[in-house]
Amino acid sequence: MRIRVLCFAHLRELLAPAVVVELSSPATVSDLWSTLREQGPTVSECTTSGFPYNDCRMLLRLAILGLSMLLTSAVAQDAPNPSLYPHIPVQRNAQSQAKSDSAPTISVEVKLVNVFTSVADADGAPYANLQKEDFRIFEDGVEQTVAVFERESGLPLSIVMALDTSMSTQKDLPLEIASARKFARTILRPVDAISVLQFSTFVSEVLPFTNDEHRLETALTHLRHGAATALYDAIFLSARALDRRKGRKVIVLITDGGDTSSSTSYQEAVRAAQISEAIIFPIIMVPIEADAGRDTGGEHALIQLAHDTGGKFYYASLLSQLDDAFHQISDELRTQYLLAYYPAKRVGGDFRSIKVEITAQARQRARRELYVRHRAGYYNSKIE
Repeated sequence: MRIRVLCFAHLRELLAPAVVVELSSPATVSDLWSTLREQGPTVSECTTSGFPYNDCRMLLRLAILGLSMLLTSAVAQDAPNPSLYPHIPVQRNAQSQAKSDSAPTISVEVKLVNVFTSVADADGAPYANLQKEDFRIFEDGVEQTVAVFERESGLPLSIVMALDTSMSTQKDLPLEIASARKFARTILRPVDAISVLQFSTFVSEVLPFTNDEHRLETALTHLRHGAATALYDAIFLSARALDRRKGRKVIVLITDGGDTSSSTSYQEAVRAAQISEAIIFPIIMVPIEADAGRDTGGEHALIQLAHDTGGKFYYASLLSQLDDAFHQISDELRTQYLLAYYPAKRVGGDFRSIKVEITAQARQRARRELYVRHRAGYYNSKIE
C-alpha cells in the first residue's frame, strides 16, 4: 500500500514536501504511525520554512486520524465519510477513481490565515503593549482561536513604492523622490526588499525587488512623466508582484488620487490587493486643498482601499508632510502585531470577512482609547 500525505498552508507557502509512506497490505494504524515517525527530516523541513514544529506534528496526527478511518473501512473500496470529521478534507486522485487498486491520496489542507494588525491611540501613536490574550478574532462572525501571535513582527518586509508620474503631479515629483529616499534608508533591513513602479498612461517597473540602496537611488532618477493616470492598473500589478513574496507585503502609493486610464476596475484592484494580502498606504498629494481640479472621488477610493487592506491614508503638500507620512508608516510597520488562525468554518463564499477586537480588560489597562486596523477579509481564490 502506498499512501501520500500532503500538507499545505496559506501565507507560509508550502510547508513540506509530500510525505510518501510505503506500507505492506494489510496495514495497521500503528504501522502507519511508526512509519510516519521516521519522517523526521520532513518535519524539520516544515520548521525551516517558518511553520511551528508542533503544528507540523499536528498535521501528521490529523492525517493519521483520516487514514485510520480509511484503513478500517476497506481501503480498496470507498473513501471514508467526510461528515465524520469535517475539518479533514479527503480526496482521491483521478487514477484511484479509475483503478480500484491504485493508492488513495489523503489531502490535509490547513489554511493559516495571517492578519497583520495595527493598534494606535487617539493621537495616532502605535500601541505595542498588548499580549495574545488581549485580542479576539472573528471570521464571518465566528470567533477563532489565535494560533500564532507575534509583536513587532520580524517577518521579511516587501514594499512596492508606486509613484504617480502623470502631468498633474509633475511639480511634486522632486519632493516625492527626496522623501522616498529617506523612507527606504530608514525602513529597509537586510531581510527586506523594495520595488519601484511608476504609473502615468502606462505602468512600468523601474526597479525589481532589491535591498540595494544604490540601485534604488539610480532608479529614482530615471522616472518619466506621462499624460494620464493608470492608478488601478498600478495597484493591480503591485499586488500581483507581491503575491509571489513571503512575509509582510506593503504598497505605498504616492498620487493625487485620480484614475483616468486604467483597464483595471476599482473592484478588481481591491480584490487583487486583498488576495495578495497587501497593506496599502496611500499618500495623497494635494497642493491646494480647495483646488477646483481636485479629484475628491479618487481620494475617497484611496481612503477605502486603505481601510479594506488594513492600511492608512495620508495627505501631503509639503516635503515636511511627506516626511512625516513616511515616518508614521515606518513606525507602524515596526510595531505591528501578527495574529494567525486556522479557520474553524469551512463553508461560505469566496470572500471571508475578518474582525479583530481588543478585550475590555486590555482597554482598561491601557487607560486610553485604542483603535484597531487590519484587512477587512481574504479571498480563497488567486489573482487571475
